[in-house]
Amino acid sequence: MKHKNDPFTPEEKQWQQLRRGRYVEFNLVYDRGTKFGLATPGSRIESILMSLPLTARWEYNHVPPPESREAEILGILREPKDWVH
Repeated sequence: MKHKNDPFTPEEKQWQQLRRGRYVEFNLVYDRGTKFGLATPGSRIESILMSLPLTARWEYNHVPPPESREAEILGILREPKDWVH
């Protein structure tokens, strides 16, 4: 939490919201534990959804500007390095 008081730009906030949106997408569409909990009769839906961020954002086919930090991060996420071998 050493950066919690650091200033940020509107573009950085937008990027954060987009990443949160991808987390929500993964959690609701792909995560087996969440899907199991939501499908279980009598489950407490509110408790299951408590892990979701309070705010998120979605943009169709979002592409960050070339040479931006966001584009660099996406490149690493799409083609991770094999650090073991």
